[in-house]
Amino acid sequence: MATRKGRSWFRIITGALMALVCAVLLYQFWLFAQVVWYNYRDPGSSAIMREELSRLREGNPALELKYEWIPYDKINRTLKRAVVASEDSNFTEHDGVEWDAIRKAWEYNQKQHEAGRSKMRGGSTITQQLAKNLFLSSSRSYIRKGQELVLTYMIEHVMSKERILELYLNVAEWGVGVFGAEAAAQHYFNTSAASLGASQSARLAAMLPNPRFYDGHRKSRYLNSRVGVLTRRMQMVDIP
Repeated sequence: MATRKGRSWFRIITGALMALVCAVLLYQFWLFAQVVWYNYRDPGSSAIMREELSRLREGNPALELKYEWIPYDKINRTLKRAVVASEDSNFTEHDGVEWDAIRKAWEYNQKQHEAGRSKMRGGSTITQQLAKNLFLSSSRSYIRKGQELVLTYMIEHVMSKERILELYLNVAEWGVGVFGAEAAAQHYFNTSAASLGASQSARLAAMLPNPRFYDGHRKSRYLNSRVGVLTRRMQMVDIP
């Protein structure tokens, strides 16, 4: 009798595990299908955009995001260079993930945490940031990070570097309710993404790590110094 009960529990647990594995695999297939879709179709929104809109509408139900899709060839090359220089200088060379950068960021963040400091450093590539922005959320967990890595390799396998950068520049957050290069150019400089100058592009790129903060602190000393660095560095990077 005990043996039969043991076998029964084994079958239940095994069946549950198999169902869980199947569910995970189906979810990954669904995500992969979306990656293929976005290789050919432009997104009307992203996961981060929908998350932010929900947050902002808690205070203003009628609020709309500032967002306008713009093709890659309508974005000034200075912005492309500045963003690559700021966020991922080896963008055209790696396969989506730079493990050494992740390790260094983790070690730095551990030291910051032990010292009681809040400033943290990210080791994510542009492709990883696109995976998070387009499909996931701003939450921090090992599960989300693992899914981000899986999506990153999917994106790199399916899309060209040019398409990845085009998507990233169009869905990146650039201020409170401001998404994409065109909306950012209009929001900060009253111009189009095609007409941005080198200094303007460097300033937008410098805002990317903390866009909501810099939206309200546009004259900060650090931001101004970062603009100078990027203006010099942006000519040394490759872009697709």
